[in-house]
Amino acid sequence: MSLFLGLDVSTTATKALLLDGAGRAVGVASGGYPCATPRPLWSEQDPALWWNATCAGVRSVLAATRTDPAAIAGIGLTGQMHGLVLLDAAQAVIRPAILWNDQRTGAECDEIRRRFGRERLIAVTGNDALTGFTAPKFLWVRAHEPGNAARTRHILLPHDYVRLKLTGELASDRSGASGTILFDLARRDWSAELLAALGIDPAWLPRTVEGTAPTGVIG
Repeated sequence: MSLFLGLDVSTTATKALLLDGAGRAVGVASGGYPCATPRPLWSEQDPALWWNATCAGVRSVLAATRTDPAAIAGIGLTGQMHGLVLLDAAQAVIRPAILWNDQRTGAECDEIRRRFGRERLIAVTGNDALTGFTAPKFLWVRAHEPGNAARTRHILLPHDYVRLKLTGELASDRSGASGTILFDLARRDWSAELLAALGIDPAWLPRTVEGTAPTGVIG
């Protein structure tokens, strides 16, 4: 019997849900982790927390249900949106991830509106520049941590980091990508126009896929 595994990399825990072919829950496991608030309005996490919780959750649910990993036909991945994960050329984490609920980027949101125009931004991305989104977080790092910005070679969302660790693939589902305010809704891909206006290298962003598309294989 084929089984399916769902992974939810959320803000306070990663959950692993094992389902049978009819969509019935067979087992579930969850592992929590803290959010760091080094300053008022800041919210950060070490991406290693997500990966460690993912590994522990999968091991736990497989052990509890006595499931052979070979019986798992597919894995579905979701998670917290808008967070900023920066990796260097070796795909190592540069700094703690800045989460969706971090509120430090008001000035950077204003900068995006000045550079691109609020009306044009909404027309392209479907969103105004808000502090929760990904793009202003990178602009903040570039302004306040230029050394970290200079090392950046990959920009990922939280669950896309877990995808990378699972499969070795750099990819992002288009639902998640739409919350970065770097995504062109009409073209269903990264906005070259917006990336140029903000000085962000398009090579740093992963390929985008539909949420139902396979993005990798676990051997």
